[in-house]
This record gives sequence, structure tokens and C-alpha cells, in this order.
Amino acid sequence: MSEEILINVTPRETRVGVVENGMLQEVHVERASKRGYVGNVYKGRVQRVMPGMQAVFVEIGLERAAFLHASDILRPPSQAVEGAETPAPPIQGNGHTGNGGNGHAGNGHVPSISELVHEGQEIVVQVVKDPIGTKGARLSTHLSIPSRYLVLLPHAKTLGVSTRIEDEDERQRLKEVLGSLIGEVPLGYIVRTNAEGQSAESLAFDVTYLGKVWRVVQENIAKAKIGERVYEELSLPLRSLRDMLTDDIEKVRVDSRETYEKVAKFVHKFMPSLDDRIEHYAGERPIFDLYGVEDEIQRALKKEVPLKSGGYLIVDQTEAMTTIDVNTGGYLGTRNLEETVYRTNLEAAQSAARQLRLRNLGGIIIIDFIDMTDEEHKRQVLRMLEKGLANDHAKTTVYPMSALGLVEMTRKRTIESLERQLCEPCPACSGRGALKTAETVTYEIFREITRAVRQFNAQKLLVMASPKVVNRILEEESAAVAELEEFISKSIRFQAEEHYSQEQFDVVLL
Repeated sequence: MSEEILINVTPRETRVGVVENGMLQEVHVERASKRGYVGNVYKGRVQRVMPGMQAVFVEIGLERAAFLHASDILRPPSQAVEGAETPAPPIQGNGHTGNGGNGHAGNGHVPSISELVHEGQEIVVQVVKDPIGTKGARLSTHLSIPSRYLVLLPHAKTLGVSTRIEDEDERQRLKEVLGSLIGEVPLGYIVRTNAEGQSAESLAFDVTYLGKVWRVVQENIAKAKIGERVYEELSLPLRSLRDMLTDDIEKVRVDSRETYEKVAKFVHKFMPSLDDRIEHYAGERPIFDLYGVEDEIQRALKKEVPLKSGGYLIVDQTEAMTTIDVNTGGYLGTRNLEETVYRTNLEAAQSAARQLRLRNLGGIIIIDFIDMTDEEHKRQVLRMLEKGLANDHAKTTVYPMSALGLVEMTRKRTIESLERQLCEPCPACSGRGALKTAETVTYEIFREITRAVRQFNAQKLLVMASPKVVNRILEEESAAVAELEEFISKSIRFQAEEHYSQEQFDVVLL
């Protein structure tokens, strides 16, 4: 499989695309004005304690106070569950699953939030989820600092290995190597997926690097004021290479000379064996146009996803969950209905897995496959979905298909989806995805006129609305307007306003 990473840099925006076999699989966007916070560590202050929610709001210098749940708070040894490891919050793209994203430490009883913190208390926290929609950032006090092959857990004595490294001999080797490197140091580490097959020297380099970083963080914490950042996650290009650059990546192409030099320096320091994979792209044609990435991004913002067979997916993102509906469309098949449905569902499973990565959809996801009667077909479709998700850097959990043909799954979400990063709700429909018809608006206007003349005294009325609504009133509702004028004993004038949306109107008393 051919894999490439493309890095497109402009003064205010950086984009990273992951292309597999000529097809875009992932795209990440970072803007100078809206750089993400995940991974950053702050010195904060507890602003408000909410016993009913077992949580607190913490002031960390962002626009909105951040949210910290009791289960994400580091407990003193006297309150910890005996024998339970204190996990760290997962780092996006690590391939390790420290706590499954919920921050629960062990299976024991979590003390009351009032026992753990109090209002006004200073607290060092790390952002594990960016602010999304109206929600503030999600925090944890279980700090974790990633490097190329390891994740440092300063407040835990855990020594773990990513679950994606499946070979038991390799897992044991990595544990022994790391154990010999850290000795009696009271710090925890998790070995990342990228470390598979790496030498002791490579791991030793990371241990030294993380030790230096942690000392700097401790110094920053000691002198920082409330709301100040004491550790900042890497920029998008360097973070992407740290998390995604492996032997499977054939090339990394960067279209900015300045960023290329930073990337080359970073790779030479941390991944010298992959030096030859980094290239500066100096072509006249934009790099994302050359690989068709721009077109793929535009398609990823649409609800409908066409399938090669003639079927299609409908992707709907809501506040609570994302739904993916599978339709046969124009695909008629060649044998029978069950076979047609099966083939469509197989292709849909593969496409849905790609769309989740490409659109960066997270949280609860429900895929509505077309009903199948054959149990083996259902199993094969589920396997195809799981196979498509195998290369996904975000943690996913897929549940068995229900009797209605629904597959429930979750995908770890730490940042906004691609659509919510690049788009905003439609001002005409306020994000509903539908407009009131001209007929509906017409009758709303008539009701508003009746309401207005009962409340206020006026000689005549002026109605301003969109051209489509005004034209409909004058052409199709002229008789109704005459009846209304007679009923209210006042004249009504209608004026078309080009800049009004279809739902917008004003009734002015003259």
C-alpha cells in the first residue's frame, strides 16, 4: 500500500493530508487564529464546584471555563484504589488506549468532588478535548507528554505497552528494555505503537528527551500565574509526523521552504532513518490540487457520498450523534435482491470507515445498513467495517449489528469535525437544513398583520419580504390580500427586498 503525507502551508492556515493509494484518507486543519489546545498543560484555578455532576469548572485562560470530572482528577495515594493503576488520558493518534477516553481510574469508588478539590484551588491540568460547540474544553490532571516512541506519565508508575502491538514476545522485549532504561525513576511510561521493532538506543533517546521536557514543565509550573500555559503541544506538521510517520509512509511532501526545514530538522533529530522520505515540493501547481485533495475536501462537506456501484451514503451530523444511511440508489444487481443488498452494504462499510476518518467524525455513530436476511452476510459486512477502521488512528469500538440492520459504534473525538472546522450554520435556515416555503411565510405575514393592527394604531402597513415571497403574494394571494385589507380597514403595500432571506420579513406600521 502506497502512503504519503502532504503538508500545505499558507500564512494563516496549515493543512495535512494523508493519501493512501492515491485516495485521501485523512485531513487535518490548523489555523493561526484557532489553534487547538489538546495536549497543552495549564496552571488553572477551580472556579465552580458542582457536586451534583461530580465535576468542576476550571479557569485556564480560555474563552470558556473548562470542565474537569472527578474521575479525571489525580487522587492522593490514600484515596486511590489498592492495586489499581492510574491511567493517563489518551493522546490523539498514539495508538495506545490509556483509559478509553473517559478518564476513570480503576474500578473503585470515586470520592466526592468536594473531597478532591475546592473553589479557588490552584490546579495543573491538561486539555484532553478541545472546546466543541458550546462546550468548554475537557480536562484531566493525569498529565501525559508524548514523544516519538513513548508517552511519559509523570504522576503514575505505570509501565505499559500499546494494545496495537500484538506480538507477545515484542511486548515483553519492549517492557524489559524500557524497564532497564528508567530503573527506579518514579515516572510512568507507555510504549507507543511506533516503537514496535525499535532498538534500545531509540527508546533511550526518548527517555532522555521526555526527562528534559518534564523538568522544564516543572520549572514553568513553579513560576506560572493562573491561566498560563506551562507546556504546549507541537504544531500540526510536527505533531502529524510524530504520530503518523512510519516505515509505511513513502514520502512526506511539504510546499513551504520554511516548514520543510523545520520538518527536516525534526525528523533528523527523532527519526534519522526516515530522513530521505522528506521532500520540499516547489511545483507551480498547488500540492493539494495535484493530488486531488481539494476536490475530496469539498466532497467531504456534502451529505451524500456516492458509491461506485450506484448506491450512496447519507451522512448526517447532529449534536448527539452521527448517522450514516445506506441506499442502493441506481444499483440493481445481477442475481437477486439479497445479493444486491449484500454487495451494496459491503461497499458502504468500506466507504463509511473512510468517511469517518476523512470527516473526523466522533462520538456516537449509527450506520443504517440495508436489511439483510443472511447471517453470514451480516458478519461479513461487520468484518469489512472493522477492517476499514483498522488503520484509523482514533480509537473505535464497534458493536454487533442489531435486528434492524443498525450498527452502533463510537469513535474517539478530541477536536471538531472537518465540517464544523470549515463551515458555520446556514444564516438562512439557522442550521436546520431546510427553509420555510414561500407559502408558509406568506401566511405568517398575514397573521403578523392581523396581530399588529390589533395592538397598534396605523393608517396603512408596509410589508418588506424576499422577492419570491412578495411575488407569490401579489400573484397567487391577491384575493386574500384584498379580503385582509377589507377586514382590517387599512391598505397594505408590499416591497421586495433583495437582501432578505426567504424566511425574513418585516411589517411596518405607517
